[in-house]
Amino acid sequence: MKIGLIYGTDTGYTEQVAAGISGHFKDFDISVHEIKDVSEKKILSFDFIIFGAPTWYVGELQSDWEDYFEDFKKIDFSNKLIALFGLGDQYGYDDNFVDAIGMIGEVILKNNGEIIGEWSTEGYEFENSLGLKNEKFFYGLAIDEDNQFDQTEERIKVWSNQLINHEKFKALENKLISSR
Repeated sequence: MKIGLIYGTDTGYTEQVAAGISGHFKDFDISVHEIKDVSEKKILSFDFIIFGAPTWYVGELQSDWEDYFEDFKKIDFSNKLIALFGLGDQYGYDDNFVDAIGMIGEVILKNNGEIIGEWSTEGYEFENSLGLKNEKFFYGLAIDEDNQFDQTEERIKVWSNQLINHEKFKALENKLISSR
């Protein structure tokens, strides 16, 4: 299975989280790329895609994501299994904590993609987020390096294992093995 982990970063925190996640997928064919360095063709070449983005300022996409977003909105994600992770500050920006995963997730769902890897809102304090799938779950892993950096490593581990053991991930893996 070819896995693409694609992220945007300005401060390096999202890159560090991406590296942590990729370490849990070392038994797979995973490659890590910045969003500024990929094309639609590259994105669609992966069997499973993990997108990561921090939320900047008051609910904005990171600059590289912002630059690519109009092209991203045109990608048909049919038959693609996708997971999301995002970084945010739940206290300083409690009205738009991890909004980026919601903005990206909305496009993926609108363009026929399937998202796995929802993450519980338990243990976070915020008012609003576009990153919410529903009242109890984010679309993907939520990381707060500003206020809960001591929980990042464990959250990455739990979420990565959740993805690897997800029934749809396993089904995709089995389908790819049997098609060889």
